[in-house]
Amino acid sequence: MLKMAVLLSGSGRTLDNFHERIKAKTLQADIQVVISNSVAALGLEKAEKYGYPALHAVGNKAINSILADYDIDIVVLAGYLKLYEPPEQLKQRVLNIHPALLPSFCGAGMYGHFVHEAVKARGCTVSGCTVHFANEVYDEGPIVVQRCVPVHDSDTPDAIADRVFSEECVAFPEAINLVDAKGIDYFWNRG
Repeated sequence: MLKMAVLLSGSGRTLDNFHERIKAKTLQADIQVVISNSVAALGLEKAEKYGYPALHAVGNKAINSILADYDIDIVVLAGYLKLYEPPEQLKQRVLNIHPALLPSFCGAGMYGHFVHEAVKARGCTVSGCTVHFANEVYDEGPIVVQRCVPVHDSDTPDAIADRVFSEECVAFPEAINLVDAKGIDYFWNRG
């Protein structure tokens, strides 16, 4: 079972998903701490309600100072909208989810609604989400899980976003369970 730190910037929808799946015993993880770079993040309120330590910190140094007080196997970026640089002992131990099929529609500035607008503008017939390990470059670490969704001509970016988020709720726990089962090194060393 992986001991996780969860970093978030917003509403905590992914935290909700993790919490429910941990309770249902379908996610092999234990949340040690939740940290947000936004003091007003709804995700912090949810973390407190669920009984997780919920802390505000801005910047990598402040976050890493908090993480030093916890026994962490993996850091999970659950809608964290900054480039996170972990301390040495957590390098290659940061998981992120991206709302597109990497390597498409990625990089600085490509997050959330911007991704779905770009998918729609390009005329894609499929989109999806990618869970991947994060490194020092946006969206370039090893891929763990990808899930696909159809994109219809009549779809709005919001409709695409809703469909993709439904798959994210499956993909992220699936990826965490795979990392727990196969080990972190497996994903960095394959290929």
